[in-house]
Amino acid sequence: MIALLSGTVVALGATWAVIDVNGVGLKAFCGPNTTAELRHGQQATLATSLVVREDSLTLYGFGTSEERDFFELLMTASGVGPKLAQAALAVLTPDELRTAIVTENLVALTKVPGVGRKGAQRIVIELKDKVNALTPSTSGTAGLAPMPTQQEEWRDQVSQGLQGLGWSAKDADAACGRVEHLAADDPAISIAELMRAALRTLAK
Repeated sequence: MIALLSGTVVALGATWAVIDVNGVGLKAFCGPNTTAELRHGQQATLATSLVVREDSLTLYGFGTSEERDFFELLMTASGVGPKLAQAALAVLTPDELRTAIVTENLVALTKVPGVGRKGAQRIVIELKDKVNALTPSTSGTAGLAPMPTQQEEWRDQVSQGLQGLGWSAKDADAACGRVEHLAADDPAISIAELMRAALRTLAK
């Protein structure tokens, strides 16, 4: 099991990153909140989860070990695969997911693209007794410092991240327009925060 990657970012897309670890480039699929904090040529450390299928070995990367642990827990629920688990962590933080599951807040869970009311009920039923076993992160990110927005870059990054989660270019552009005021009001806001805000507008 590959649980951690630490090295130089040598290639980067909206939903993936290639990390050079001692001369070996490992590709990890990441949520847009994670890729938004990475920069080409800089050092990064990702908590990772290796998903094994009959025909593939796929590595998923996360900014914190808590996100990785929640990703793995979510996939134990019926009908939840890697893409849906990543979408859940793009919309809700681990703390928000934990609270939603424990309090049976179906409204919060259905904000996740692809999760309907029945799916939310299934997640609550199957994970409610397991979620508190996860230890909240106390060490912050696994090597990712929040990056402030670059006014000329944030829209492209958020739009590409949303499209990577399955939204159309039209919907992604519209969501960027709805959160544009946040970037204007707070130049220090991170792209990850803008991504979460944009996803929430799409989930309404």
